[in-house]
Amino acid sequence: MATELPGGDPALAVELSGITKRFPGVVANSDVNIAVRPGTVHALVGENGAGKSTLMKILYGMQQPDEGTIAVNGEPVRFHSPADAIRVGIGMVHQHFMLADNLTVLENVVLGGEPRKGVGLDFAGARKRIKEISDAYGLGVRPDKLVDELGVGERQRVEILKVLYRGARILILDEPTAVLVPQEVDELFGNLRDLKAEGLTILFISHKLDEVLSVADDITVMRRGTTVASVSPEETTARKLAELMVGSALPVPELRESTVTDVPVLTVENLTLTGADGRKVLDDISFTIHAGEVLGIAGVEGNGQAELVEALMGIRKPDSGTVRLHDDDITRMPTRERREAGMGYIPEDRHRQGVLLEATLWENRVLGHQTVKPNARGALIDRRGARADTARIVSEYDVRTPGIDVNASALSGGNQQKLIVGREMSGNPVVLIASHPTRGVDVGAQAAIWDHIRRARAEQLAVLLISADLDELIGMSDSLAVILRGRLVAEHDPATVTPQDLGSAMTGAGRDAE
Repeated sequence: MATELPGGDPALAVELSGITKRFPGVVANSDVNIAVRPGTVHALVGENGAGKSTLMKILYGMQQPDEGTIAVNGEPVRFHSPADAIRVGIGMVHQHFMLADNLTVLENVVLGGEPRKGVGLDFAGARKRIKEISDAYGLGVRPDKLVDELGVGERQRVEILKVLYRGARILILDEPTAVLVPQEVDELFGNLRDLKAEGLTILFISHKLDEVLSVADDITVMRRGTTVASVSPEETTARKLAELMVGSALPVPELRESTVTDVPVLTVENLTLTGADGRKVLDDISFTIHAGEVLGIAGVEGNGQAELVEALMGIRKPDSGTVRLHDDDITRMPTRERREAGMGYIPEDRHRQGVLLEATLWENRVLGHQTVKPNARGALIDRRGARADTARIVSEYDVRTPGIDVNASALSGGNQQKLIVGREMSGNPVVLIASHPTRGVDVGAQAAIWDHIRRARAEQLAVLLISADLDELIGMSDSLAVILRGRLVAEHDPATVTPQDLGSAMTGAGRDAE
């Protein structure tokens, strides 16, 4: 419970004063001040690399500040580990989930704090407690389900339940909507309102300004490691917040003049793929992308987008159908040879598929391109060439880093993504498979990535763009298709379609009405 201040008002749930944190070559936080009222959703916004995540790691005891003080419920605290933060009722849900896929929901929730009954484990009591928490906050968590079988939205609710199970009354949510589709975002916000109604306090880290304005009670803006403003949602707009965050207006995804030619680059005909459960995850998919064209694919996650990308990149072998690159049939070609033939690939999950976090930036530059210049000389890796080209990518793509010898884990999510985009745009690819290229990045990095795609399109690159951001799809596509249950069910003109039209086609509502 929050103590009361002398005037009778409840003490602040969290107060950070003068927080400063330095790392070699960079000041991550500088004189940060935040005051969080109890029983509210307090949003912390800023560009990737603005210092938000570092600040929350300090509040959660994962890192210690070099200067400044922390108070929780009016009492000064000093955390040496997350265990200290948990003891005073702080829980953190990380942007990249910390769940073991091969365990059940129940086993993940109790992991590290297994309930005891005598000399044995009290799983029945834990199951009952999980059910009570799930029902109280409308989380819809199923204790005996394997985590491997859960979707992204369900995994996030498990993470929230995990910290509630440990008694958290102050929740830190780090970019909680970065991997969610619109329907899952709505469900999450409903959960947050239920938590707030029960008196819990939520620190909500995000760069999605419209979402912040819809869910937050208070907003603190960070830029380049320090707090620059505290505002009320009623007194600001997305455009004003963007200007505070990056010092410029909110970028708009748009392609302007057409660069589409009549030269087919990637042709897919009657592609079919069966999943492990025997059902078709891709069902008779056909399309052509021409030089200078961006084909956007819209769909609720889990409708075959990931399988389509894997089939195009040679990660999965289709049951039938053909994939052609220019005039060459590449349906059975290995992934390495597809890359050597000019296929670039921005994966949907940068940590699982895009970078090695514990490898240096120049080593990550080599990934997937280890057989071609400037990374290779004959059969050997060309370190000098790879390092020089990494320095070029860092400069051209504004990757903010102390140097190319730091590990990728030292970079913010947006800077990791810019490194991946720079790597995949290098070597003059003829086609780019871009799966959620701006997922989890701020407005500044988003605008930069859009610019690079526009520039490459003007130079006749063919692009397959898959995104959960409907405004991005509409603004950045020359043509649009909708995928539903593994089939392409609709085509739309980006010049006339609305997000509502796409949403209807994505859920099958339009087809049902017909």
